[in-house]
Amino acid sequence: MGVYRAAVIGLGAMGMGVAKSLLARQIDTVGCDMSAEARDGFALAGGKIAATPREAAAGADALLVTVVNAEQTEAVLFGPDGAVSALAKGAVVLGCATVPPTYAKDLAARLARFSILFVDAPMSGGPVKAAAGQLSLMTSGDADAYARAEPALGAIAGRVYKLGTEPGQGSTMKMVNQLLAGVHIATAMEAVALGIKAGLDVGEIFNVITGSAGNSWMFENRVPHVLANDYAPKSAVEIFVKDLGIVLEEGKRQGFPLPLSAAAHQIYLAAKGMGLGREDDAAVIKVYQALSGIELPAGDDGGV
Repeated sequence: MGVYRAAVIGLGAMGMGVAKSLLARQIDTVGCDMSAEARDGFALAGGKIAATPREAAAGADALLVTVVNAEQTEAVLFGPDGAVSALAKGAVVLGCATVPPTYAKDLAARLARFSILFVDAPMSGGPVKAAAGQLSLMTSGDADAYARAEPALGAIAGRVYKLGTEPGQGSTMKMVNQLLAGVHIATAMEAVALGIKAGLDVGEIFNVITGSAGNSWMFENRVPHVLANDYAPKSAVEIFVKDLGIVLEEGKRQGFPLPLSAAAHQIYLAAKGMGLGREDDAAVIKVYQALSGIELPAGDDGGV
């Protein structure tokens, strides 16, 4: 096959880590992003850059779409400068965005008309694991698609969960993960806010809960953002407005009740309505601050 070539469309917090991980495994990699700053950053890391998805896709064996949602995925692949028009037959697209399972299934069918393979491959692990090439990928696809994608998958992931041959199965699992993640964050912030209102110190809440049965990965990861008064977006409020929206739409499609997801979604919607959509998702605690008048940490102690 010769030199394996990858293209990464979307050089945000996750996509940049993915692209650099491919480079670290000596894979010839082209990066593309709307932001000139992001493109320049990847060029400084030793990568090649392209101004459009079409330019990036030319000659690629694997195209990794590391954007935010289905709408951006659609534009990257089928827009005026879309990648599909430049991808060779037999190339593979890795759909890494969190999208509705029905969209992933439809996308695979449309790509097949161009003889392009598809791996449904949403990511989990955050920017730190993306940069380390240790993401968890929740994937599905046929044997040919996996074979074509294997060098790229091996470069960016610590774990590749192969969930079946049908596109959409990977996105369904990511949806389940996001249900839990979104509810856990909202619940963690509600619990911390209640503790503050009742007179507890936030640092003590963190220390006790992280050593107790009520702990969760999201509690342990996000409460330090509150302690440090640092709401720079590692994962923004608006991400969970979208992702829990996907959960609720699938529940509606399945005729399945999701009362906890719906309640959490309302908290994220309230935060976005307060102008916090682009802040870190831990900023949902500010909804409770607005409702109850609690005082949040100023961050002078540097957090935990």
